[in-house]
Amino acid sequence: MLEELRIQNFAIIDRLELEFAPGLNVITGETGAGKSIIIDAVELLLGGRADPSFIRAGAEKSSIEGVFALRGFSRGLVLPILAREELLEDADEGYVTLYREVRATGRSVARVNGATVTLEVLREVGAALVDIHGQSEHLSLLNSRFHLDLIDRYAELMGIREAMSKVVADVTEVRREITSLRSDKAALERRADQLRHEIADIDAAELTPTEEEDLKAERMRLSNSEQLATLAAQAVNLLSAEGTEELPAVDRLQQVAQALSKLAAIDPNLGDWAEIAETIAAQAQEMALELADYVEAVEYNPARLNAIEERLEVIAKLKRRYGGTVEAVLDYAIRAKDELDGLENSEARLEILAKQEHALLVRVGELGAKMSKHRQIASKRLAKSVMAELADLRMERAQFEVGITQTDDPDGCIVGDQRLAFDSTGIDMVEMLLSANPGEPLRPLAKVASGGEAARIMLALKRVLTAADHTPTLIFDEVDQGIGGRIGTVVGEKLWTLTNGHQVLVVTHLPQLAGYADKHYHVKKVAAGNRTATQVTALDNEAERVVELAEMLGATGESGQQSARDILSDARARKAQVAG
Repeated sequence: MLEELRIQNFAIIDRLELEFAPGLNVITGETGAGKSIIIDAVELLLGGRADPSFIRAGAEKSSIEGVFALRGFSRGLVLPILAREELLEDADEGYVTLYREVRATGRSVARVNGATVTLEVLREVGAALVDIHGQSEHLSLLNSRFHLDLIDRYAELMGIREAMSKVVADVTEVRREITSLRSDKAALERRADQLRHEIADIDAAELTPTEEEDLKAERMRLSNSEQLATLAAQAVNLLSAEGTEELPAVDRLQQVAQALSKLAAIDPNLGDWAEIAETIAAQAQEMALELADYVEAVEYNPARLNAIEERLEVIAKLKRRYGGTVEAVLDYAIRAKDELDGLENSEARLEILAKQEHALLVRVGELGAKMSKHRQIASKRLAKSVMAELADLRMERAQFEVGITQTDDPDGCIVGDQRLAFDSTGIDMVEMLLSANPGEPLRPLAKVASGGEAARIMLALKRVLTAADHTPTLIFDEVDQGIGGRIGTVVGEKLWTLTNGHQVLVVTHLPQLAGYADKHYHVKKVAAGNRTATQVTALDNEAERVVELAEMLGATGESGQQSARDILSDARARKAQVAG
C-alpha cells in the first residue's frame, strides 16, 4: 500500500508530504483547492505522461516520490520485477520507493529504489501497486485487455491460461521451423547441390589422415635418390673396404674387440670395454649389410615422383577449399554430409512438423473452448452482480453485459469444424458493454461511459471482483459525480467494504461518503505573499471532521454540525454492523 507521498513544485503544490493509512483514505476540500492535483501527481509517479506544464511557476523541476509497503500478494507481483531489473540490492524487500522528476527542459527521470529505470519498468511496477479510476488515461476500465484479465481472475482461469500460453509457445516454435524450411526451396536446393559437389570432391580424393606426410617423405627420397645412393655406397665401402687393399672398418673393429677380450682375461677391469667393443663390431657388421641392401633399393623413378607431386597438389587444393589441413577437410566432409542429409529429408521433416502443428492446434482449440465456456458462464454471473451494484449507485436503468466474441482464421486453432484466431489467452475477445440510458444500444465502455459513470462502474466491478483483484491500492476520483447524499452513503459503504483487501484513496465532495473514512484529509489553498499553494491537513479527531463535514453540507451552525455528527455516527454503526 501507499504509505508516504512527497510532492514538490507540482502545479500549485509547493511542498507536500502525506502519510496514508490502511483502509479508506478520503480527501476533501473546496473545488480548485488541489484535491485532484494530488491524484495527477500519483499518476505521474506511476509512469504517466510528463509535461513541463506540471512544474510550479518559477521552479526548474517537479518531483514526486512514493513509498509503498509490500504486503501479501503485492510482494509476489513486485519482487520478481525488482529482481529481474536488479533493483533489490541493499533494498528492504518489504518496501519499494518510486520517484519521478520532470524538468523544465522536458526531460523526465524515473527511479525505483533509487536506481534510474526506464519508463516502461516504472509503469510495470506502478501497475502492480496502484489502480487509479477516474477521468484519465490510466483508466484501466477502458482497456479491453483488462476486461479479459478481470473475467479470467473472476472465473479462476489463470491456471488454464498458463497452460494455454505454453501450448501457444510450442505452436509458435513449430511454425517458425516450418517457415524456415519452406522459406526458399530454390535456395535450399542450390545449397544441396553445392554440398553434393563438395562431398564428391572430397570423397573422390580418398584422403587418409597421414597420407600427406607420407607422400612428402617419399617425395624427399625420390627427389634425392642419386645422392642417397652415393652416400650410402660410400658408407658401405668404408665399412667393408670393397675394391681397395685397405682393411675394412668392420674387420678393424672386430680386431679391437678381440684385443680387448684378451686384455680382459688378464685384467678383469677391462671386461666392460671388451663387451662394448664386441657390441660395436657386431652393430657395424649389421649396419654394413643394411646399407648394402639400401643401396640396392634406392632407385631414380621420375614417374613415381610426378605422381606424388600431382597427388600433393590435389591435397593442397582440398586444403585451400575446405579448411587448411587434411583433418579439417575430412571434418568438413562429415558436416556437409550431415547438412545434406537434413536438406534431403526436409520434406519428411515438414510432414512431421505438420502433424505436430495439427496436434497442437487441436490442443489449443480444446483449451480455448474450455476457457470460453467458463468465461460465458462467469460473464453472465458477473453482469448480474454488477447490475445489482449499479442499481445501488443510481444507475438502475443502465444495462451491462460482457461481450465475448471469436474471429475466424484459416490458420487458427481447431474447434470442431471451425478455425479460430488465438493467442496466449485463448480464442476469445472480451469487452465490457454498457447502455447508460434506456433505449441506447450496448456499446464499449470507452465510448459511452462518462468520468463519473466509469468510476461508478469500476466501483461496482471492484465490489464484485474484490476477491479476484490483487492490486493493493485503489484510487477513485470523481466517483461521486452526478450523485446525491443518499447515494453517497451507499457509495461510502461500498468503498469502505473494499478495504477488506485493499487500501482505498477517494477524492470526494460528498460528506456522506467522507463519513466512512478511516483517515480523512482536508485540502485547501493558502496565500503566502503573491503565491498560492495547496495545503493538506490530516483531520485526526472527530471535532475536526465534524467541522469539515458541516462545511461540506453547507451548514456551519449547530444544526449543520449535528448533521455531521449524525453522518459519522451512522457510518460507524454501519461499519460495525458490516464488520461484525
